[in-house]
Amino acid sequence: MTIQTTAAPPPTATRSGRDARKPRGSRLERRRQRWGWLFVSPFLVVFAAFLVFPLFYAFGMSLFTSTLATGTKFTGIDNYLKAFTDPLFLEGLLRVGAYALVMIPAQLLVALVAALVLDSLTTWVSKLSRLLIFAPYAIPVVIGALMWSFLYSPRFGPATTLFDLVGLDAPSFLAPDTIFGSLVNIVTWQWSGYYMVVIYAALRSIDPSIYEAARIDGANGFQTATRIKVPMISSSMVMVITFALIGTLQFFTEPVVLRNIAQGAIDAAYTPNMYAYSLAFSYSQFNYASTIAFALGILVFAGSYLFLFLTRKQSGLK
Repeated sequence: MTIQTTAAPPPTATRSGRDARKPRGSRLERRRQRWGWLFVSPFLVVFAAFLVFPLFYAFGMSLFTSTLATGTKFTGIDNYLKAFTDPLFLEGLLRVGAYALVMIPAQLLVALVAALVLDSLTTWVSKLSRLLIFAPYAIPVVIGALMWSFLYSPRFGPATTLFDLVGLDAPSFLAPDTIFGSLVNIVTWQWSGYYMVVIYAALRSIDPSIYEAARIDGANGFQTATRIKVPMISSSMVMVITFALIGTLQFFTEPVVLRNIAQGAIDAAYTPNMYAYSLAFSYSQFNYASTIAFALGILVFAGSYLFLFLTRKQSGLK
């Protein structure tokens, strides 16, 4: 009787086999990476040509000063020192800060209440209401601002007609002391639907068994909303506030559209973006306009980073 035994391969053979497979895996990985870069390269080219290069070009312009008398000369950070002491720039910053204090809570409150109500409804009314609330966001910003300027108009707006029916004078929505509220209303109307969709999607991702457990414990609808739903979507709320903060600091389109109709209520430096636009295309001060734009960008980045840092626990970044 012959006993056949199978000898285990020596450890050295195993190690040599692993060593032999490793280069093949590395080559395959490198090949995959090359194909990945090949597919991504068109986007990188467009990204570099239309975003990175203009940014570097504009930043380079902000370091120079060009006048008819002295020509173009390198002035370093002098333009930035001038910008952060410019009364028009600082006044615009304070104004968009005031808009942020009013508009962001207003948009967040409307979006949150709408999302909570729609999340509790299960009928077709919920789908229709969600579509109607989101619809203003689908309208171009310029068209929305023009539409509201017609509604605000003291000559042919509906408010004038309604107040004439009762023999009263309609309030002027485009006067210097009321333009602030009129712009807040336009932006809140246009963006609340978008934020509502973000919050609503976060609410739909919560496990329904949590609501069932809350009902068993005796929680009513208001307690479920305030003590379970809102805390569990805090990361989405932080994201919404961040978007709203960045958008408010870059306030531009709505005041520009209403400026020609609200005579005297909105000046050329109403917001920092409008100030930079006016410097570049009305006074041909392209270097200083670039400085204003970059100074605003620095403040927007710093403000967004500070807010995310302070809310890192709620947003899940900690």
